[in-house]
Amino acid sequence: MALKNFTERINFASAKLVTEYPDFLDIQVKSFQDFFQLKTKADERSTEGLYKTFLDNFPITDTRNQFVLEFIDYFVDPPRYSIQECIERGLTYCVPLKARLKLYCTDPEHEDFETIVQDVYLGTIPYMTHSGTFVINGAERVVVSQLHRSPGVFFGQSFHANGTKLYSARVIPFKGSWIEFATDINQVMYAYIDRKKKLPVTTLFRAIGYERDKDILEIFDLAEEIKVSKSGLKKYIGKKLAARVLKTWFEDFVDEDTGEVVSIERNEIVLDRDTILEKEQIDEIVDSGAKTILLHKEDNEMADYAIIHNTLQKDPTNSEKEAVEHIYRQLRNAEPPDFETAKGIIDKLFFSEQRYNLGEVGRYRMNKKLGLDTSIDAKVLTKEDIITIIKNLIKLVNSKAEVDDIDHLSNRRVRTVGEQLASQFGVGLSRMARTIRERMNVRDNEVFTPIDLINAKTLSSVINSFFGTNQLSQFMDQTNPLAEITHKRRLSALGPGGLSRERAGFEVRDVHYTHYGRLCPIETPEGPNIGLISSLAVFAKVNNLGFIETPYREVVDGNVNITDEPNYLSAEEEEGMKFAQSNLPLDDAGRFVSEKVIVREEADYPVVDPNQVNFMDVAPNQIASISASLIPFLEHDDANRALMGSNMMRQAVPLLQPESPIVGTGLEFRVAKDSRILMNAEGAGVVEYVDANIIEIKYDKTDEERMVSFESDTKSYNLIKFRKTNQGTSINLKPIVKKGDRVEEGQVLCEGYATQQGELALGRNMKVAFMPWKGYNFEDAIVISEKVVKEDIFTSIHIDEYSLEVRDTKLGAEELTNDIPNVSEDATKDLDENGMIRIGAEVKPGDILIGKITPKGESDPTPEEKLLRAIFGDKAGDVKDASLKASPSLRGVVIDKKLFERAVKDKSKRSQDKVSISNLENKYAAKLEELQTVLIDKLFTLVSGKTSQGVMNDLGEEILQKGKKFTLKMLNSVPDYSYLTKGTWTTDEDLNVLVTELIHNYKIKVNDLQGSLRREKFTVSVGDELPAGILKLAKIYIAKKRKLKVGDKMAGRHGNKGIVARIVRQEDMPFLEDGTPVDIVLNPLGVPSRMNIGQIYETVLGWAGQKLGTKYATPIFDGATIEQITELTNKAGVPEFGHTYLYDGGTGQRFDQKATVGVIYMIKLGHMIDDKMHARSIGPYSLITQQPLGGKAQFGGQRFGEMEVWALEAYGASSILREILTVKSDDVLGRAKTYEAIVKGDAMPEPGLPESFNVLMHELRGLGLDVRLEE
Repeated sequence: MALKNFTERINFASAKLVTEYPDFLDIQVKSFQDFFQLKTKADERSTEGLYKTFLDNFPITDTRNQFVLEFIDYFVDPPRYSIQECIERGLTYCVPLKARLKLYCTDPEHEDFETIVQDVYLGTIPYMTHSGTFVINGAERVVVSQLHRSPGVFFGQSFHANGTKLYSARVIPFKGSWIEFATDINQVMYAYIDRKKKLPVTTLFRAIGYERDKDILEIFDLAEEIKVSKSGLKKYIGKKLAARVLKTWFEDFVDEDTGEVVSIERNEIVLDRDTILEKEQIDEIVDSGAKTILLHKEDNEMADYAIIHNTLQKDPTNSEKEAVEHIYRQLRNAEPPDFETAKGIIDKLFFSEQRYNLGEVGRYRMNKKLGLDTSIDAKVLTKEDIITIIKNLIKLVNSKAEVDDIDHLSNRRVRTVGEQLASQFGVGLSRMARTIRERMNVRDNEVFTPIDLINAKTLSSVINSFFGTNQLSQFMDQTNPLAEITHKRRLSALGPGGLSRERAGFEVRDVHYTHYGRLCPIETPEGPNIGLISSLAVFAKVNNLGFIETPYREVVDGNVNITDEPNYLSAEEEEGMKFAQSNLPLDDAGRFVSEKVIVREEADYPVVDPNQVNFMDVAPNQIASISASLIPFLEHDDANRALMGSNMMRQAVPLLQPESPIVGTGLEFRVAKDSRILMNAEGAGVVEYVDANIIEIKYDKTDEERMVSFESDTKSYNLIKFRKTNQGTSINLKPIVKKGDRVEEGQVLCEGYATQQGELALGRNMKVAFMPWKGYNFEDAIVISEKVVKEDIFTSIHIDEYSLEVRDTKLGAEELTNDIPNVSEDATKDLDENGMIRIGAEVKPGDILIGKITPKGESDPTPEEKLLRAIFGDKAGDVKDASLKASPSLRGVVIDKKLFERAVKDKSKRSQDKVSISNLENKYAAKLEELQTVLIDKLFTLVSGKTSQGVMNDLGEEILQKGKKFTLKMLNSVPDYSYLTKGTWTTDEDLNVLVTELIHNYKIKVNDLQGSLRREKFTVSVGDELPAGILKLAKIYIAKKRKLKVGDKMAGRHGNKGIVARIVRQEDMPFLEDGTPVDIVLNPLGVPSRMNIGQIYETVLGWAGQKLGTKYATPIFDGATIEQITELTNKAGVPEFGHTYLYDGGTGQRFDQKATVGVIYMIKLGHMIDDKMHARSIGPYSLITQQPLGGKAQFGGQRFGEMEVWALEAYGASSILREILTVKSDDVLGRAKTYEAIVKGDAMPEPGLPESFNVLMHELRGLGLDVRLEE
């Protein structure tokens, strides 16, 4: 029978979904795939990610260019352990990375040096799991994408203290020096290199080849050139000189060191710039020998360029040589050794591909901004770039251009996981390249191989430190599936190369109109990170340049394109366009029904004719993130409360019996599916076997699929049972299919971990009344019926993991045992021979979980003691108890225990291992042989009777000769099929495809087998892989069943949060006219001031849904209207708006006023009283101040602060106050005496001197004041 195992919801959306949501984890998974490109053949890889990093760093040559190390290809081996094994053992889930390198010699003298091609191990690289996480040292982590300023050019403005506007243009590269051009209050333009000293822009022009004033003025077309002649110049009397008139001559001078005669050019200024030409100066000009002079052009345009003339006036240099030397002095604070070195510094800074890189994005932005058509491959600055930037800056100064909006999303881009990893690889490989060069230089005449040159630790250490310590590599929030998926889709403006909390102003954090459909305006943390951390909107994608795009339907002449896929537009492409809303009514042909349409144009909302519309949104929830899209009736909530609502849904604890909401938004199924937690059927098939741990499905396969596959038709799925998450909640999956059920592709097979029937189910539907109840729901507190606790409605299971390491100490090895000195038999009754508590034991605070003894250092025993110990075997003297005991608030049941140990080697064990390993090798050899036989049978079935077209191995050698007919003997003669990758099998194309796929599947199977063999051999020879210095690792898992308690925090989906204040007997709860008691009573005063009316809509619709037995989807901004809800309440026979009389459970009397009653979806949050409740009598004290420590984890006390002291002073409670400040805190002697007095029953002693007073005295002595206490 075909199975319908998902909830049918009645959808209120007026607009049908135009396009499917993109895969919610694409931003992580696709980015990582693009980085590794493992699925792509080596010759088809695009130059990005890891491949590009290799190409950037290779080939590597030594300093004399004799040896060359070239990169051919890279590949990875399968991971040694499965993801689950890594989590259990505290290991990193990683793959070994290998590179195929070629080393050859270019020097003809080294004839004996042969070219070597080798596969070199470069270290292990953490590998992404299918759900977009990394397992690092046993913990699941997420690399959050970073939103940073895009490389390119930015024009900005600032104000001087005197109110003058200053303009600047900043060029930000991918790597290399920053250069900034800025104006000052005197209208002079300066260039700043790396924010260091400033130099006039014209100096930079001279240094890059525009040597003379004439060249610089020509760039901007500011001067006309006049030939020098007496008669010619008379016409121009009264005009301004644009450039200096110089008199130039050569002088001979004898170099003292060499004795050579050197002629050097000298010049003298005859007339300065901006001199007005007068009659008497004409002779001076003619005498100077100048051929031409430059005069100011006179037109309106020229006034704009006054800044260039001003800058020339400030320019201390006259030639390229002077300019270059001036720049060198400014940057290095030293004299340049020679002209070449000085010239080199400019070239290296901006024109060298090694040192400077705009990146593809930078060049793209630069071309867009400046209107250039420079090739996208030109990754360095060009002269044209600099000139265009200056021209643009001059336009800005003259108010003919706009400054850039730095918060516009076309100026911010996303660095996804792949890009962050690639930049770390770049660092690692460049370090490695440096050591390779050094090693090449040292090895002079010896023969060496690529392996000798490479140190694999270099790369691993960079990558490991990135995953371990980088601000963007975060411990995954795994409270529930929504928390996971949101964490992976998060964008952070913090992190290396980003902003810091302190520097980020209001503008960066604010919502910008380009966020529409790209970043969610609602979901962001409250507190110091508000606006710096945001979430990707539901439809948003990141394009290959790192800009966020969102989809729109095209509109041409008022016709909406309803057939094609929507266009994805970036923020830049969106500029100046007009966008209509997605739920505007259209006729069947896709034309707008109304005569005027309200549209969105940048930050405005004009009303226009339909034919002016360019695009139309694809869905009303396009603007929001996943969390915000899960809040029904979001459109009726205040944004601040919606923010709290979407943040609190991520803290929902998975319940023992989850239930999907009656009132949902239609996104619940998709979130659960894309979170990759549930198992989905991979195709059509029939369920063959089901129990709590395993589901087996026999898939329908075609004959062709069976032919090319080496797997059986039946596939098994192991269900996760009570697995601990990062946050201590539990994942426990249960099957929802039965034996014999028919399943379709993508169908959900199980539920659990906050999902039900394949839908997200964070909480429970509760019968609610909005009314005060005896003051117990004052200030957002919640009154709950005892029925909720009795029926385990809000019961959740939490799992704690406790581990203990056994190390080798200087005094001898530690030991796990149940024989612990000075411990009663009763305390060790549940421990096994390894000292580990048995599964099923109930744990109370103080119980021993794992028994361990440690050698204790002491003075050498006397001979008599030695003798006594030898006779009576008294071990207690030399070991101490180092057991792991249950912490004060721990109560639960042991559900699992694990012991990992390193293999200890002695002679017999070694020989045993040899036998085991050879048996293993024989077993796997037989398996591989059997696999090859199956392959040959399948191949022969496919190609028998056909003629070979020449099949070659990957080196291009012909293995199966062209023109020969395929026979079994011929196929059996091939030594290894994994290398048959080139050539053509037969003339039948379709057949060739099948053969290629068959061999591909064979290679995968061989790889898997080899990986398993490696793993098993490793287990035999090394035992369990454990961190260095640890002999054994014992782990105990304890499950705690937590019912709802007073003090637990609960919330709805609309930011309506509160603490459970009282659990009331069911019979005392207010009840309806038909006698039904409500489950929960909320305070009505929590609604009006908070302005989250969505909860009332949800409550009323929820009641109708419960009565009618249906569930609803009310998408945000397109949900059910009040009329639709009233229609349903009437149909269900529910009072309109949920207004009904309630009766007091205690007295049976009717309450005076009607109250709103209905069904609301409530969730239990991770802030539970069991984790917070704490009390201390005596405990640890701080070393220096001797005051009690703080916090539950340290078993600390409560701070009695300054204001609390005032309170007791106000009451005149002097003795209590004195006690609190002395014996209960840091009066060390007083503490001991008080304890003695209490034990003996004596009167309380006088308090002494607090230790903190001594600390103060020492502090003052440290400042050189001799403070003494006079008795």
